[in-house]
Amino acid sequence: MANRLSAGTLGQLPPTVGAPRYDRAAVTPGIVHLGVGAFHRAHQAAFIDQCLADGQSGWAIIGASLRSPDTRDALAPQDGRYTLAVRDSDTERLDIIGSIQSLIVAPEDPEALLAALAAPSIRIVTLTVTEKAYLRNGDGALDLAHPDIVADLADRTRPRTMHGFIVEALLRRRAAGIAPFTVLSCDNLPANGRTAKRVLVDFATRIAPELGRFVDEHVACPSSMVDRIVPATTDEDRARVSASLGLEDAWPVVTEPFRQWVIEDDFPLGRPDWEKFGVTMVADVTPFEEMKLRLLNGAHSGIAYLGQLLGHATVADAMASPAIARFVAGLWRESIETLPPDAGLDPVPYTGELARRFSNTALRHRTAQIANDGSQKLPQRIVAPALERLAQGRGIAHLAFVAAAWIAALAARSGDTFTDPLDSQLAAPAANGAVGEIFDLTGFARGNPHREALQAQVEHWLKTIHAEGAEAALAILDREFAQ
Repeated sequence: MANRLSAGTLGQLPPTVGAPRYDRAAVTPGIVHLGVGAFHRAHQAAFIDQCLADGQSGWAIIGASLRSPDTRDALAPQDGRYTLAVRDSDTERLDIIGSIQSLIVAPEDPEALLAALAAPSIRIVTLTVTEKAYLRNGDGALDLAHPDIVADLADRTRPRTMHGFIVEALLRRRAAGIAPFTVLSCDNLPANGRTAKRVLVDFATRIAPELGRFVDEHVACPSSMVDRIVPATTDEDRARVSASLGLEDAWPVVTEPFRQWVIEDDFPLGRPDWEKFGVTMVADVTPFEEMKLRLLNGAHSGIAYLGQLLGHATVADAMASPAIARFVAGLWRESIETLPPDAGLDPVPYTGELARRFSNTALRHRTAQIANDGSQKLPQRIVAPALERLAQGRGIAHLAFVAAAWIAALAARSGDTFTDPLDSQLAAPAANGAVGEIFDLTGFARGNPHREALQAQVEHWLKTIHAEGAEAALAILDREFAQ
C-alpha cells in the first residue's frame, strides 16, 4: 500500500472512518504522558481526543517513551495519528486519533523530555508505566538500591526513571516560579496516586529533605481507576485496518466498546472537562479501584494462568470452556464479599458485564500477555482479598487456586511464553513447588498473621494440579463446592 496515514492523507479516508474534528494546528499541549503504549492510546488519548473536538484546545498530549522508540518510529511518519479500532464480536468501528501532538524517546533525548515537563503550559503528567516501573521494595518504599535510581540520583540531567524526570522537572519549574503539575497515575496498582506520591517523595528526599517536603505538600497525585481491554496489536490487525482505511497505519490499536475512567478530583492547575465524555470524578477512588482490581484484573489473572496450563491462547477461548467459566464465577463470589457494601458499588451487574466482555471473540486478548509480571500483580488482585477473607473466617479456595495456577504455569513455561521481573529467582522454587520460598521472594502476605493459612491452601491446590492436571483439579474444586 503506497500511501501512509498522515495529516496530508486524512482527506482520502472513506466516510465510514471517523477523523479528528479539530484543527491540530490550533491546539496546544497541556499534558505530558509517560509510557506511550497501546493502553494509553486506546484510553486516555481517546478521551482527550474528544475533549479537543469539544473545543478544549489546551489539552493536547506530548507522549514520551521511557524505553523503546517503537511507538515514535511507527507514529512519527503519521504525524502522531493512528487508528482506534473498537471491536465487538461482529462489528468494528474505526476512528483516527490525533490528540498526541508529538512524541519523545527519553533515552535518546532526555533534555527534550525535561524541557517539555518544565514548560508552563503543562498542567498534568499522566502515567502508564506499569507496576514494576515504580521501582518499589518489599515494603512499598522506593528501592534506593535499584541501579536506575542510583544513576538518576548521581546525574539528574540524564534521568532514566519516571522519578528522575518528574522530580527534576519539578525542581526546574520551582526555580522558574512555575507551579507544580499534577501527577495522575493510570496504572493498575492499589492507591496508584498515593503510591506515586510516596516514591516521588522518597526520591526527592534523597536529593534534599526540604525538596521531599515540597513534593509531599505541593504536588497533587490523585488516584484513578482505568478500565478497557486492549490486546496487543497483531499483523492481522494492521492488515485489516489498513485495508479498511485505504491507507497504511503502522500501529493501530484494537480495543472493546467498554471503557471506564474514575478519577479523584484534585487538579490545582485545572483539568479537561472529562465528565462530558463519561469520566467519573470522585472524592475517593478506592472502592472503584478495588472492585476493578479484584473482579476484572483478578479474574484476568486466573484466566491467564489456567489458559496457559490448558492451552487456551486468548481470554475468549478460555471463557468458552465451561470449567474455566465456572471457576471465574466462583472466584467472583469470593472476591465480591471483600468489597465494601456501602460504597455505592454494584458488583453483580459489573461481573455480568465482565463475562460478556471476556467472551468478545473479536478481541484476541492473549493469555500470555496477561500472564506477565504475576509477582507484581497478584498481591493486589489475589493475595489481598484472600487475606481479608481468612481474617473473616471465610474460605479462599478459588483465590488460592489462582496463585497455585500461577506457580504451575511458571514451571510449565516453554521459551518466553510470558515473563516475570523475578524470573531468575522464581525458576527453581516454581519447578520444585516450593511455595514458602516463593512467598518469601515475592513478599506475598509478609508479616500477615494469615500467611501460613494462605500458603497451605496454595500448596494444596498446587499439589493437586501437579498430581491430577489443571483440568482435573478444576473438577475437584467444583465437586467440593457442589457438596
